[in-house]
Amino acid sequence: MLNNDIMIRLRYALDIKDTDMVEIFKLGGVNVTKDDVRMMLQRIDEDEYGDEDVPEDYIRINNAMMEQFLNGMVTFKRGKRPGETGAPPLTGETVNNQLLKKVKIALSLTSEDMLEIFDLAGVRVSKGELGAILRKEGHKNYRECGDKFARNFLKGLALKFRG
Repeated sequence: MLNNDIMIRLRYALDIKDTDMVEIFKLGGVNVTKDDVRMMLQRIDEDEYGDEDVPEDYIRINNAMMEQFLNGMVTFKRGKRPGETGAPPLTGETVNNQLLKKVKIALSLTSEDMLEIFDLAGVRVSKGELGAILRKEGHKNYRECGDKFARNFLKGLALKFRG
């Protein structure tokens, strides 16, 4: 799943406005304009467009930008940590795992809340599976979060918050 698709789904699920998107990126250490945000949120069918056929004004979100946005979202929703001066450093973890972790932190979700979100999307997840995905990369029980899993989480999030 493209980072732009994740961003579109997350924005819809949490009903984030363009001005808030700009602020969230800024808190994560990326300066963008409202127009940049609109260019990122264009729906592009990768099968329809080849790499050379993508519209000129389209901005593809790379992994670093996505991580910075997620870090900014945590700061936007919860505030800065005491003594924190700038944007948090990048970890380089997979985007899907970061998505689940950072949304959990930003929205102050418990593991039970997250299991409920997956249940809303029609997916049964055990606490063990969820715990493995939320672990730090390199831990012996760490499990990479697949696109389908992340997509179902975003779907459940939309159902919970936009119902």
